[in-house]
Amino acid sequence: MPGTYKKLAPSINIRILAAHFAYSTIKLLYFCFSILSHLKDIHKILKEHWGYDSFRPLQEDIIQNAITGNNTLVLLPTGGGKSLCFQVPTLAMEGICIVVSPLIALMKDQVENLKKRGVQAESVFSGMHYNEIDRILDNCIYGKIKFLYVSPERLRTELFLERLKKMKVCLLAIDEAHCISQWGYDFRPAYLNIAKIKEFLPEVPIIALTATATTRVKKDILEKLEIEEATVFQKSFERQNLSYSVLYEERKKEKLLDILKKVKGTGIVYVRSRKKTEDISAFLKNNNISADFYHGGLKTEERNKKQNDWIANKTRIIACTNAFGMGIDKPDVRIVVHLGLPESLEEYYQEAGRAGRDGQKSYAVLLHQAKDNDELTYRFEASMPKLEIIKQVYHALGSHLKIAIGSGFGQNYDLDMQDFAANYNLKPIHVFHSLLFLENEGYVQMTDGFYISSQLMFKVDRHELYNFQVKQESFNTLIKAILRNFEGVMDDFCRIDEKILSKVLARPYSEIVVQLKKMAEYNIVDYIPQKETPQITYLLPRLDRGNLKLDAERYLFRYQVKKKNIEAVIKYASGKSVCRSKKLLNYFDEKNAKTCGICDVCLGRNEKKIKVQELSKIEKLVEESIQQKSKTIDHLVKEFSTIQKEKIIETIRLLMDEGRLILDKNNNLLKWQK
Repeated sequence: MPGTYKKLAPSINIRILAAHFAYSTIKLLYFCFSILSHLKDIHKILKEHWGYDSFRPLQEDIIQNAITGNNTLVLLPTGGGKSLCFQVPTLAMEGICIVVSPLIALMKDQVENLKKRGVQAESVFSGMHYNEIDRILDNCIYGKIKFLYVSPERLRTELFLERLKKMKVCLLAIDEAHCISQWGYDFRPAYLNIAKIKEFLPEVPIIALTATATTRVKKDILEKLEIEEATVFQKSFERQNLSYSVLYEERKKEKLLDILKKVKGTGIVYVRSRKKTEDISAFLKNNNISADFYHGGLKTEERNKKQNDWIANKTRIIACTNAFGMGIDKPDVRIVVHLGLPESLEEYYQEAGRAGRDGQKSYAVLLHQAKDNDELTYRFEASMPKLEIIKQVYHALGSHLKIAIGSGFGQNYDLDMQDFAANYNLKPIHVFHSLLFLENEGYVQMTDGFYISSQLMFKVDRHELYNFQVKQESFNTLIKAILRNFEGVMDDFCRIDEKILSKVLARPYSEIVVQLKKMAEYNIVDYIPQKETPQITYLLPRLDRGNLKLDAERYLFRYQVKKKNIEAVIKYASGKSVCRSKKLLNYFDEKNAKTCGICDVCLGRNEKKIKVQELSKIEKLVEESIQQKSKTIDHLVKEFSTIQKEKIIETIRLLMDEGRLILDKNNNLLKWQK
C-alpha cells in the first residue's frame, strides 16, 4: 500500500495544480468580466449624469483603478476633470463616498452640482447646528446619499466617528491633497487626521487628488496618507493653448483696458484686496466694458448672482480676490489677468489655469511693477505674526466672546473681526493670520461669511399645534404654509426658506421672520435663523495662559516654506530670459519641458533691443496709423499696446532722426513726412 501511494502521489499533485490553475483562470476571467461590465457602467454614468460621450485623458484609467480597489494619487492640472475621477466610480459601486475637502464654498458648490445632476449628496462642516449634522449622518447610514463632503476637522469628532463605523463606505476621496504636506503652499494640519480614520475603513480604497504638487509634496502625500503603494496618475502640467505673459507696466489699469479690448470673450482679473475689486470693476464699467466684482465679504445671495451672471456671460469680466474660481467649471474663459503678485506659484498656476479649459487659445497675463516685489514681501511678513501676538489674539478672543476658561468646546460664535481688532488695539491682518495659525494648531476653526439655511422643527404634536392655531389665529396661515411646503418639519429639523413663505403668503419677508421667532418664544417651534457672518468654532475648550501651547518649530518651518514660495514668485515675475511655461513646468519638476513659443519671453515682448524685422513692422504700423490721422506718441503707444512701449518710442525716435517723422507746430502731433 505505501508503495502504491508513492506512485499515485505525483498524479494527485498534478491534479491539485490543475484544479488550482483552473480556479485561478476562472477567477481571472471573472475579474476581467467585472472590469468590462464596469467599463460599460461608467460610460453610461458619464452620459446620464454629465452628458459627455467620452472621458478626458487619464480619467478612465483612474476610474478603473479606483473601482478595482486600488489606492490612487491623481495629479491633473486645473480643469483636468479631477472631480469625475471619484464621482463616477462611486456611482458605479455600492455604498457612499466620503470626500474630504478644505473649503466650505467648494463643498457647497460640488454638492449643489451633484444634486442638479440627480445625485444625492450632503456636506458637514463647522457652523452647522448639531441636529442638522446628526440628521445628515443618519441619512448617510440609512438613506440613499452617495457623497458626504466633510471638512478635515470633522474627522476627529466623536459624533462623526461613531456614525462612520455604521456607513457602507466604498471610497475615501481626498480633495486638494497637497494640504496634507507641510511642504505644500496651503498646509492644513487637520488633514493629518485622515490616516487615523483608516482603521475604521481598512478595506476602503483611497483616491487623493490635487492640481499642484512638486515631487517633494507628492512623496509627502503618499507617506502621510500611508499609501506608498498607490498607483500614481500624473498628467503634464503643460497647457499648450495657454499663453503666459509678464508685462512690466507702470500704468496697470490702462494696460488692462488695452488687453481686454484686444482679447475678446470672458475674463477674470485677480487683485489683492476687496476694495481693489470694486475699484477695477468701476474703472472697466466707466470704459464701456461689462464688469462686476466679487469677494468673500459679500452676502451669499449677492455672490451667487454675480457668479451666475458671469457664468451665463451676462457679465464679461469679474474683478475678484482669490475667493473666486474654486469649483467653477467655465470652459470658455479667454483671459486671466493678475494685477498683483500671488503668494505662490501653485496659487498662480491654479488661478491662471482657469483660462482656456476648452482647449482654445487663451491668455494668462501678470502685470508687474518693481514695487510689487516689496508689497509681496510686506504681505508675507504681516501674514506671520510673532507667537506672542498669536497668544494675545487667542486670549483676547476668549474675553471678547465672553467664554469662560474650560468652556466653549464645539460652540460657534459670530465674530466681527474689525470690531474685535479695534477693541483690543490689534491689527486686523495680524488677527486674521493669528486665527489661521490657531486653526492649524487645532484650537479654533475660522469660517469666512457663508450661508447656512434657516432650520425649523415643530416641538409639539399635531393636537397641541391645532390648539395653538385655534387660540392664535394670526399664526394659522403661516403654520399651514410651513406644513405644505416643507416636508418632515413635525419630526426633525428641516431647512426652510423664508422667501418661499413670503411669496406664498404675499407678506413681507421681515414679517415672516418676526412670526417665526415669536412661535419659538411660545415654544411651538425650534427655529434657527439663517446665518451669513464669519464664525469661530472652538475645537477645544478655552485654555488659560499657562496651558496654551504653540508649536514654535512648526511656526519656523512654515515661515521658511512661505518665504521660499514668495521668492519663487518674485523670481518668476522678474525673470526675462526663460520661457514662462518652461519656468512653471520646471518648478513642478518637469525638467525636460520645451519652450512654448507663445509667452512674452518667447515672443520677445520685453526685450528693449529692436530687431530689424521688428523695426520694419513697427515702422509700417506707425506709417499706416499716421496717414489716417495725426496722433500723439501716447496715442500710438496705446494703439499698439501688444508691442513694448519702449520699442515704439525708440522706433519713433529713429524715424524722427531720419527726418521721416516730424512734430507739428503744437509739438504734440506726429505727421508723416513724404
